[in-house]
Amino acid sequence: MARTPARARNRRALGVGGLVLGVLALATACGASAADDKHPDHRSFALHGRTLTVDSDDSALDLVVSDSARPGEVQVTRWFQGHVTLGGDPKVTWAMEGHDRLVLRLKCSGVITDCSARHRIVVPSGVAVTVRDGDGSVSARGFSEALSIRTADGSVRVHDSSGPLDLRSDDGSIQALGVDARTVRARTEDGSVRLELGAVPDLVESRSADGSVSIVLPRAAYRVATGSGDGSVHVDVPRDASSPHRVSAHTGDGKITVRTAN
Repeated sequence: MARTPARARNRRALGVGGLVLGVLALATACGASAADDKHPDHRSFALHGRTLTVDSDDSALDLVVSDSARPGEVQVTRWFQGHVTLGGDPKVTWAMEGHDRLVLRLKCSGVITDCSARHRIVVPSGVAVTVRDGDGSVSARGFSEALSIRTADGSVRVHDSSGPLDLRSDDGSIQALGVDARTVRARTEDGSVRLELGAVPDLVESRSADGSVSIVLPRAAYRVATGSGDGSVHVDVPRDASSPHRVSAHTGDGKITVRTAN
């Protein structure tokens, strides 16, 4: 039986290897971005009740409260770009499961994958929202009801909200700016925490395993507890051990600042 010459085999292996390296280089150079989707999809989902859970596995999320949104309806806009080499076609799905669970899924699997998704979710006023995102940043604006956000990998940003806040990221920074919430809980395993409150809170709990913590408060007397494993601590608010307004700020590694607004 004839044997393939070693030189021919080597040339063939080099050719395949070069092709794979070329594809890898192309995939690296041309990263997918949902912002490049010029024709996003739009859909409305019926919402039964005054609570909504957003369950996303891999997408950036923007949540907005709108007084003009129809009661009992959630409006979603989706941007998506995806490329898969040596694998199945990428796809995204969305569905309202049960009465109040919006499920967003991204399927992007293969030897070389490059996918990006973003969803903008418009919620009617008076709805309490819980967000669970496996991978992606989350921003929210305009909430007067309770808002709970957790992302495994990404930043959390909240603006112009007055409902109770419970914010957590396993890997990313947390910001809550221009909020009037009476209760704020913020925790990240890796990243900074920045809170700026426009109303005197009853409770602020903030913690970072690795990152700075900054809290800006209206002028009032607070019961303050702080602790940093490795970093400076600066508290510049009136302190009262019997105050009903409690503030705690802790970090394993980073600077802590608690001050009154200018």
